Amino acid sequence: MDDDAFRSTVALLTARDRDLARLLARHGPPSLWSRPPGFPSLVLLVLEQQVSLASAAAAFARVAARIGGMTPGALLGATPEQLRTDGVSRQKDRYLRALAEAVLSGSLVLDELGDLEEDVVRARLTALPGIGAWTADVYLLACLGRPDLWPVGDRALRVATAEALGLSTVPSPEQLEVLGERWRPHRSTAARLLWHGYLARRGRAETPAGLLGPAAAARDGSTGTR
Repeated sequence: MDDDAFRSTVALLTARDRDLARLLARHGPPSLWSRPPGFPSLVLLVLEQQVSLASAAAAFARVAARIGGMTPGALLGATPEQLRTDGVSRQKDRYLRALAEAVLSGSLVLDELGDLEEDVVRARLTALPGIGAWTADVYLLACLGRPDLWPVGDRALRVATAEALGLSTVPSPEQLEVLGERWRPHRSTAARLLWHGYLARRGRAETPAGLLGPAAAARDGSTGTR
């Protein structure tokens, strides 16, 4: 999906859904939130698990500065103590090392994922420790550009949906799955609209795309949801 296709999809969804139309009128259009596919984006997604975007971005920047770029070999060259100093928990250190080792060994070939079916991508990613359904789904949405992803495990998306639809309680992942049916086959765009409203209501900034390198910044001015 490029910017033109994204804008067209936003127009289509908001023309037929008054709740999304209200979000657009109140907060303006979101950018096409995307991240470049590859190892750095997966590292950032692991760091974003269960913490704020700002905290994850700060840890990512410190690690990248320490090792001179976010590559599997460079990450494995840092000691656990060094990564702990940079804000990486013991558990996430283990996850990141398993990811780096899988990429280096060839048991996970990231360049192949873009050509695979979504269930196959999920299976390959979730086979690694610390990469669950949320990480796999967000990678499919943001890095591989799949148009109909709906990450029901994302707390921010669940809260954003409740706020946008005027629900009295935050839906469970199972309930969110049902709610998202109204936006098929464009649920990735609906998620971007909902995330945009969630951030705007809280005065929070999105993660700068430049964190992942100049190529990411050139593709999109901002990324991130929580």
